Amino acid sequence: MDANNYLQLAIYLAVLLTLSVPLGWYIARVMEGKSRVNRLFGGVERVFYRLCGISREAEMDWKQYAIAAVLFNFLGLVFVYALQRLQQWLPLNPQGLANVGTDSSFNTAISFVANTNWQGYVGESTMSYLTQMAALAVQNFVSAATGIAIAFALIRGFARHSSKSIGNFWVDMTRSSLYVLLPMSVILALALVQQGSIQNFRPYQEVKTLEVTNYTVPKLDAAGQPLKDAKGEPVTEAKSTDRQALPMGPVASQEAIKMLGTNGGGFFNANSAHPYENPTPLSNFLQMLAILIIPAALCTSFGALVGDRRQGWAILASMTILFIAMTLTIMFFESQPNPMLASLHASGPGMMEGKETRFGITASALFASITTAASCGAVNAMHDSLSPLGGLVPMLQMQLGEVIYGGVGAGLYGMLIFAVLAVFIAGLMIGRTPEYLGKKIGVFDMKMMSIAILMTPALVLIFTAVSVMVENGLAGIANPGAHGFSEILYAFSSAANNNGSAFAGLSANTPYYNVTTGWAMWLGRFGIIVPVLAMAGSLAGKKRLAATSGTLPTHGPLFVALLIGAVILVGALTYVPALALGPVVEHLQMMAM
Repeated sequence: MDANNYLQLAIYLAVLLTLSVPLGWYIARVMEGKSRVNRLFGGVERVFYRLCGISREAEMDWKQYAIAAVLFNFLGLVFVYALQRLQQWLPLNPQGLANVGTDSSFNTAISFVANTNWQGYVGESTMSYLTQMAALAVQNFVSAATGIAIAFALIRGFARHSSKSIGNFWVDMTRSSLYVLLPMSVILALALVQQGSIQNFRPYQEVKTLEVTNYTVPKLDAAGQPLKDAKGEPVTEAKSTDRQALPMGPVASQEAIKMLGTNGGGFFNANSAHPYENPTPLSNFLQMLAILIIPAALCTSFGALVGDRRQGWAILASMTILFIAMTLTIMFFESQPNPMLASLHASGPGMMEGKETRFGITASALFASITTAASCGAVNAMHDSLSPLGGLVPMLQMQLGEVIYGGVGAGLYGMLIFAVLAVFIAGLMIGRTPEYLGKKIGVFDMKMMSIAILMTPALVLIFTAVSVMVENGLAGIANPGAHGFSEILYAFSSAANNNGSAFAGLSANTPYYNVTTGWAMWLGRFGIIVPVLAMAGSLAGKKRLAATSGTLPTHGPLFVALLIGAVILVGALTYVPALALGPVVEHLQMMAM
């Protein structure tokens, strides 16, 4: 590694952490209805409530909140599925794209509703403009807003005492969309358009290329069936063309909320490696900043609402330390030459395969770390081409629960679950009933915490184990051996943790993987949300205890170290055997060549 790696990481973190503080204060105030913005646009907010028959003052207990969240997102799933199945007959489809298949529609609907945006399809040749906007972009907003709402419900659980309610899901959804996600998306979309991202509704443009492309196609008989020679082999004919179709569409608007909502689903199959989505190094920096800005800001919001800024700083410090360690690791391994190419004297300064030259190794490695530290899944390089241990880092960041900043809202409530685990471990060591922010952690809270922590590892490891044993699972592997195992492990780590990136060597657009990853995404999202809300309701109903000399401080370096230890401990105990079978074995094989 050279100074460029450290400099880019330092600049990124300096800008991120500086901007996250005022944004966090702003989010805390608008979500509680105490900002000038609430007064300025309160009329617009009230119109939504009247149209939907919602009382802003009526709050919910955790069961009502959970039912509202799950039911709302289930209806969104049905709508997205239906729009894909009917898009051929709907407007804003200038290319006349066909209806999407049943299993792919099922997978995509769950994917976007669960804030995963796993894409088994090629966006520019599968989804119409209407589907991209009315189904996918809308879910980018509401899935992110759902995450913010759940985070604030849990914050209220810690902040309130002797209360039966944790807020109103519909109010939280409206405010997070109207005052946070929408204005930030407009600003970012305009910035991306200025940098060169496209935003239009034109049909695809056919252009004349500088070179003639030669290709072969199957030769057909009069009935339109492929011809075969005497040996039964397909007969082909040579063709050439100097024309290419350039996809168009409303790209910048979807790109903005894709990043700010930690969604990750690209308008194009190449995602943020495509020049129409991510044209310049500056647009690349803005996209990386957009991915983590709200998750980092929510730590400040947490400190503000519980009445102790240091609590938010402790959570943010834990996330940042883990992020720095992971990012420097991936930068180091991607900066090393490939020993398998060393004998050819063509290895170069590092692992450049699968990376865009306009970004280079450092910015690509940084992007890979950022997008898997959050539940985003956007990529500006091919993760399947990362070095074995370089690829281990994004895989592990997802497997730790997407809590190293994490998704919008999901990262904060995931890290707070680990904070409860940390104080429980500390309580065991000193023989005290665990407390966090003045709330005793009881048996019910520990049960809900256990479900939330163990849900995704169970999904990842069970689905991976089944997939390497059945024919339909093995059929999708493009690379045999350890890397093929890593492709499957990465896929279910991404799906269950609602990330959406992939080792794209796995052919996942099959009925088997569309169904299995679909269930992993749904349970990985709502199998955690429900116990988190149950814990929020339990904590809100408890009295706040005064701190004593025996109370563990949860805002200092000791707690930060304990929290980091809890996160790593769970990941190490759960995933190390699987990682040893995949990227670790692959690294040893590469070094032995």
